[in-house]
Amino acid sequence: MLVHRIPYPPNKGDKIRSYHLLKHLARHYRVHLATFVDDTDDLQHVPRVKALCAESYFAALKPRAARVRSLGALLSNRPLSLDYYRDRGMQAWVDEVMQRQQIGRILVFSSAMAQYAERYSSARRVVDFVDVDSDKWRQYAEKTRWPMSWLYQREARELLRYERHVARTCDASLFVSEPESRLFKTLAPESAQRIGFFNNGVDTEYFSPDRAYDNPYPVAAHAVVFTGAMDYWPNIDAVKWFASDVLPSLRLAAPQTCFYIVGARPSAEVQALARTAGVSVTGTVPDVRPYLAHAAVAVAPLRVARGIQNKVLEAMAMAKPVVVSAQALEGIDAAPETELVLALDARQFTTAILALLAKPDPALCVAARSRVELDYSWSSNLARIDEQLETDVATPAKPGAASGILPVAGAAGATQPG
Repeated sequence: MLVHRIPYPPNKGDKIRSYHLLKHLARHYRVHLATFVDDTDDLQHVPRVKALCAESYFAALKPRAARVRSLGALLSNRPLSLDYYRDRGMQAWVDEVMQRQQIGRILVFSSAMAQYAERYSSARRVVDFVDVDSDKWRQYAEKTRWPMSWLYQREARELLRYERHVARTCDASLFVSEPESRLFKTLAPESAQRIGFFNNGVDTEYFSPDRAYDNPYPVAAHAVVFTGAMDYWPNIDAVKWFASDVLPSLRLAAPQTCFYIVGARPSAEVQALARTAGVSVTGTVPDVRPYLAHAAVAVAPLRVARGIQNKVLEAMAMAKPVVVSAQALEGIDAAPETELVLALDARQFTTAILALLAKPDPALCVAARSRVELDYSWSSNLARIDEQLETDVATPAKPGAASGILPVAGAAGATQPG
């Protein structure tokens, strides 16, 4: 069974990871999927997700109501994230399927969903934490003022306590990158031997620079592009900082420079940036690839980040020059100055982008694409899941066999990569 959720707050990259994971599992197992749908835009993908499963359960998740519900955790020592994703109907469905199907393997997508698998210690339980979410809350606390800083510090503390419990009681804990797994080993040393990782991947056929794409930008524009879910706080923080601290210097030196913020559900803060000279906010677009293909430079100026940034890998796959912060580079095995450009502050971002605008670097772009093809294919990375699911299982599954798996996950976002 796969128990799946989307991150709190939502992050498009995790939906891509979970969808490719689901497709991979469906090739080897009968999949019984429990998941949330948090965005009405994702309803269009439900039939495609259902087709991959023997049976499935989709629970509607209304973020505003879930946030209010999660406040009840403040009266206890529970992390808010658990109450945010608590659903009696989903738990009842999981219990009924586990009893009826005698499922021996459970794959949990993210720590908050492990609550649905806690009572099934006889099954082999593998948890894809993706990121160390508790550390993300710690970073949020450092970037905000009281009282939110207090709330985020509390969530970091209580969620880490629960993450350690999950890692201690489940059979394997996986993360999105080697640095992410190494971090969690320092936070949960008692479970270090059962902690591993598998990298995100990119569909390099889909993200191909060799296709023809219509240009979405004005003819004379030097487009600098940022892609991502724009209701996700680290992305909001990144584009606000770039628009205020980097873009003015860029436009002073190169007036035709335009900053395009491409992504669904832009928050009010992001929409307000559209009033800034040189900034465009697209909202949802049918296809992100034209915006990458015709951009002069892609940027990822994240100041808060965990795990691997799909936005960076997708831009590299499209053979674009990418300028990244240290946080956005974390977990990606790419060589600065050879396969992408690392910038540590506003001045370095400005200098690097102006250099690329003045003199494009084809060798950098070719190397970026090659790095993704070499190290970030879904097929090779997902093989680690098979190893974990079949370890110490009495009856190993074979491709096409009747053996079932129950994935418990978050959102049914079967979004096409990008």
